Amino acid sequence: MSVAQTLTQPNALQKLKDYHQSVWFDYIRRCSLESGELQELVADAEIQGVTSNPAIFQKAIAGSTDYDAALSALERDHDQDAITLYEQLAIADIQATADILKPLYDRTNRLDGYVSLEVSPYLAEESEQSLQEAKRLWQTVNRPNLMIKVPATPAGIPVIQQLISEGINVNVTLLFSQTAYLAVAEAYISGLEAYTAQGGDPSHIASVASFFISRIDTAIDAQIAERLKAPDIDRQTTVLLQSLQGKVAIANAKRVYQDYLQLCQGSRWQALAQKGAQPQRLLWASTGTKNPQYRDVLYVEELIGAETVNTIPPSTLAAFRDHGQPRASLTEGVKEADLVIASLPEVGINLDAVTDHLLAQGVQLFQQAFDQLLSAVEHKREVQLGDALNRQTYSLPPDLEAKVQATLQDWQTTGKVRRLWAMDASLWTGTDESQWLGWLGTTEDQLAHLTTLESLSRDVQALDINHILLLGMGGSSLCPEVMKLTFGQVDGYPELLVLDSTDPAQVQAMVDQMDLKRTLFIVSSKSGSTLEPNIFQQYFFDLVQQAIGPEVAGSRFIAITDPGSQLQQVAEACHFRHLFFGLPSIGGRYSALSNFGMVPAACMGVDVAQFLDAAEEMVHSCAASVPAIDNPGVVLGIVLGEAAQQGRDKLTLIASPGIADIGAWLEQLLAESTGKDSTGIIPVNQEPLGVNYDCDRIFAYIRLDAAPDPAQDQQVAALKAAGHPVIQICVTDAYQLGQEFFRWEMATAVAGAVLNIHAFNQPDVEASKIATRQLTDAYEQTGLLPTETPIFQEAGLQLFTDPDNVAVLTASLSAEPSLCGFLHAHLSRIHPGDYFALLAYIQMNEVHREQLQIMRKTVCDHKQVATCLGFGPRFLHSTGQAYKGGPNTGVFLQITGQDEVDIPIPGHGYSFGVVKAAQARGDFQVLAERKRRVLRVHLVSDIELGLNTLRVAIQGALP
Repeated sequence: MSVAQTLTQPNALQKLKDYHQSVWFDYIRRCSLESGELQELVADAEIQGVTSNPAIFQKAIAGSTDYDAALSALERDHDQDAITLYEQLAIADIQATADILKPLYDRTNRLDGYVSLEVSPYLAEESEQSLQEAKRLWQTVNRPNLMIKVPATPAGIPVIQQLISEGINVNVTLLFSQTAYLAVAEAYISGLEAYTAQGGDPSHIASVASFFISRIDTAIDAQIAERLKAPDIDRQTTVLLQSLQGKVAIANAKRVYQDYLQLCQGSRWQALAQKGAQPQRLLWASTGTKNPQYRDVLYVEELIGAETVNTIPPSTLAAFRDHGQPRASLTEGVKEADLVIASLPEVGINLDAVTDHLLAQGVQLFQQAFDQLLSAVEHKREVQLGDALNRQTYSLPPDLEAKVQATLQDWQTTGKVRRLWAMDASLWTGTDESQWLGWLGTTEDQLAHLTTLESLSRDVQALDINHILLLGMGGSSLCPEVMKLTFGQVDGYPELLVLDSTDPAQVQAMVDQMDLKRTLFIVSSKSGSTLEPNIFQQYFFDLVQQAIGPEVAGSRFIAITDPGSQLQQVAEACHFRHLFFGLPSIGGRYSALSNFGMVPAACMGVDVAQFLDAAEEMVHSCAASVPAIDNPGVVLGIVLGEAAQQGRDKLTLIASPGIADIGAWLEQLLAESTGKDSTGIIPVNQEPLGVNYDCDRIFAYIRLDAAPDPAQDQQVAALKAAGHPVIQICVTDAYQLGQEFFRWEMATAVAGAVLNIHAFNQPDVEASKIATRQLTDAYEQTGLLPTETPIFQEAGLQLFTDPDNVAVLTASLSAEPSLCGFLHAHLSRIHPGDYFALLAYIQMNEVHREQLQIMRKTVCDHKQVATCLGFGPRFLHSTGQAYKGGPNTGVFLQITGQDEVDIPIPGHGYSFGVVKAAQARGDFQVLAERKRRVLRVHLVSDIELGLNTLRVAIQGALP
């Protein structure tokens, strides 16, 4: 396709005009106005109006620096309260938006080009006060293309009628039911009749009836899920319930649209239409898909019809532009829609009760958002952001600083931040990256459905349990581990434990510290087919069945997985207590703020509302309309990417003790995302700090301001004084750790773009999984793993490697073969710019870690290179990707040991020890195939004795 053809061919958003449907943008923010982003959307005919609400303003003001200068100026001029300051900021934005939309308003003869401003949600049940507030806002904004938003509460209906009768445009919000819609339509017609009776021209009045969509499905689907759990449910009812999932909201909307069409045929409306009155168009709101099992543009594609509006949030707008398929869908399947609604009473679901609840809840949510908005404005007024947003600074050598500034300028001038939010795959490799950016909207979706997480938290708190054991690997386990080690055991809640190792001693240690009768298990796996979580589930489900009985064992298990996975099938078949879904568009390492991180957090008693709300401030600070130079995630990503381009590809992570485990989470995020195509960033976590380093490093210090480590402060100050590049991020308190999850996710995606790689796949992790699977399959057939012959053995240690490495090491021996000799030959292959990694397939405990850290420091001190430490097999789902697919600068010492005890796995011919051995061999095999410098040390008997022997040998090998 030629460039000219591309420019003239309308996209899916633009094609909606062919169906006489308008698109309004459910987003407003000052920098999008000043940057020209909104003007561009209007000029491109992608949107024809704008809606706003308190939650949008709250996040924009609290989560960015867009309004600081205005707030400062307002505060200097007048000592005003928070609500007055907010109104001045909001009204200025509404007026600017109205002015941008005014030519469209004129061109369409007042059909489109509107912007909405909401009456205070505090007045939702106060008719007279709402009326006066609406009239005041109308006069203050003073724009003909303004719509005043009024909720469709019983108190709001007369307000709507009176405003229309006075010639004021109204956006009726929070509509959920047919009954309420008919009342609103009556109010509109009656208001117009009163206006025309006074001699008014009805063509100057416009109104939309905003019908909320996805919240209906969320509420109905939750009731369906509860009914499906009933032990006595029959097959017919099960089938009927399942057939209703995800169908009710659209069916409800189609019935309302039929009401609208019928009203337009009525004599009262026809009389008004002859006088030039505009119909009160139905506006579909809450059209972002919240259930990951449904198509992400479902509520746009299925609600396309003439004389309607769809107000769409940014992520859904980008998704529909990318892959939406327009068709005249609103008039399709009307009879089927009637059947869907008629079936609800048959399964005990009262739609009127649901919609009444949603209206009350909607008012409450808007009130809460308004509370947060005013709180944020007050806080900004006093301290101009202050500690509410984690601060980020950096000091770089002049050459790197110049490159970073040039790249930031390029990102700004070429609109790459907007392209990232628009899910433009060409920022990376132009393949399937657009399918992996669901994490951009995670916090918004989670906050919109907090009731689910809060209900889960109450459910767990009410259980008579002491522990929660999370069974997962990589992205499914590392964020919960961070939450556990950061927040500890929350009062009144069970203690969260995490198992992400197939080491039999590690598994047994978990069993030993739990009472199986008082433990809840969370099985967490995105794909649902990952080996480790599956065998964990099989093993512990068997133990729980023995402990409390097979009939109730499922009630002690929760599953988190992507829709349609094998784990979903297991959870449903075994009647798990809860089943939570992830979004297929979010990769595991980007899933911290999704259900994979927040479900365990809610179970352990973390206030997820506070945590996510704080995280959302960083989301808005990293938004599409924030200039690259002011965008903390983009700045960090460009610093990391450009540093790696200049050879500073070792990122040393330093974190305050209170949040130290964030380093393990960052290891996976950075290594799996960037370590491929022979390039990448090698994260270096928990390495003892010094000052004398080569020029291949950059340092990131994540400081917990509430509990800093003075020794770390001194060490970081020394690094800066020595001229090393240092990034410093100050985290105010633990509840703002969610900001770092999003900042680093954004930064990692940006760094991947700078490095011209796919930032969301993990090809070499898959290679290790395949090699492991081949070995375990062979073991089940033969009862044996392939025989191995050591190249050398001494003092209870055996050495193994592949033929290529054997040849190099043997040729380097300067004397008779010995343990120290082979280690010396291996470690002599470390050169400037390399890194050394210990890959330990043994139990992860403090005794073992201490010995390994000494070995690590010995190598670091002697070779002056970065050193890494990973416990297997957990690092396979983390740094293992970079070790195999990243730059060939690693020198690896794999450590395996003889298991003193082993544990069989129900339903398999192999044990945990066999799986671990197969994983170690599969890992080694792929490293060797990638021509890595690798040697394996096997501890034949006692692990601690063997580690001590190895430590002494390494010290002897490095004179």
